[in-house]
This record gives sequence, structure tokens and C-alpha cells, in this order.
Amino acid sequence: MLNAAARFGSRHANAGPAAATGALLALYSLSPAAAEAKAEAPSVSAVKKSIADLIEDDAERRGDGTSLTGTFVRLAWHASGTYSKADGCGGSNGGLMRFDPEASWGANAGLGVARKALEPVKAKHPEISYADLYTLSGVVAVEEAGGPKIPF
Repeated sequence: MLNAAARFGSRHANAGPAAATGALLALYSLSPAAAEAKAEAPSVSAVKKSIADLIEDDAERRGDGTSLTGTFVRLAWHASGTYSKADGCGGSNGGLMRFDPEASWGANAGLGVARKALEPVKAKHPEISYADLYTLSGVVAVEEAGGPKIPF
């Protein structure tokens, strides 16, 4: 939310502080649960374990040597790939790729499988945002595939 506030302020500098404050209050009032979720930080290790278990269970269920590992890396890449360092817009913020039009973009074909697979993890750990969940799934996938430990 702070990044959104900073972007709002820089884009609407001529609107005055009252307009910026009013808009921010409106944003906060839209989701009282958001304030509660901020107070309860997710346990990254617990969420990582849930994702790792999901990858392992899915691989066992498939029984053909494939898993969600590569799809989770791709999900994290595509969810984050629109980030613009210049103005801080885009990226995973809000997990918007679960909605159209982004969900149906050709480049995101097949990622609905990964998003759907992560829903039980989200239900078990409601305090994690979709943006962080999608990005963390890629982190866990790399680590589970024998790659380096990635700070998160």
C-alpha cells in the first residue's frame, strides 16, 4: 500500500495533500481485512513447506517424472515480468494475473493450472498475498529442483 501511496502522490502532485489523503483513506476503507492481514505476517517457512509438499504430492500423483516445478518458475516469472522499475508499476502486485485480461493473454497460457494448484496453499495460509504466493512458488520450485537457496 505504501508504494501505491507514493505512486499516487507523485502522479497527482497538483491535486494537493487533501486529495491524496482522501484517496488513501478510501483505499484503506475498501478492505478492512487488509489492515488485519498486515498485522499477521505470514510464516514464510510454513508457506514454503506447503508449496514444497504440493510439488512433491503432485509429482507422485502424476507418476511420470513431471511436476509443477517448471510451471511454478514460469508463473513467478510471468507474474513479476511486467514490473517497471521506472515508476514502480506492474509486477506481481495484487496477483492480478488471476483475472482477465491478463489471465487469458497468450503468454500466460497454461498458468491457470499453477494458479489453481496453489489455491489450497492460499486457503491454508490466507495471510499471504497472491503476489507473494505466486513469486514464492517460483522460489520454492528452484530450491526443490536443487537450485540455490533464494532469500525471500
